[in-house]
Amino acid sequence: MHYLYLMAAVLAETIGTTALQASQQFTRLGPVLIVIVAYGASFFLMSLTLKVMPVGIVYAIWSGLGIVLIAIIGFVVFGQRIDFPAALGMAMILAGILVIHLFSNSASH
Repeated sequence: MHYLYLMAAVLAETIGTTALQASQQFTRLGPVLIVIVAYGASFFLMSLTLKVMPVGIVYAIWSGLGIVLIAIIGFVVFGQRIDFPAALGMAMILAGILVIHLFSNSASH
């Protein structure tokens, strides 16, 4: 169940960060409200995960997946491009998350 909470936290953070871009530096009320609610939900869900998993592992997965998802949303929704080194770096982040998940005893399964 803790991985479900963590994935929901990543999704909420991704929604919040997307709304942050759409808020145009906090000048549009709707996206600003989404930012506040989404980040609040994300941190609450992450706190539920912290009951079972160490903070370093939780934060590595949360931030790593968030980076990759935001880069994809930035490309699809906002037309933002990344170069090969950035894409390679994100692939390495995903590989690190897989190593943690598959091989680390610190990440409870």
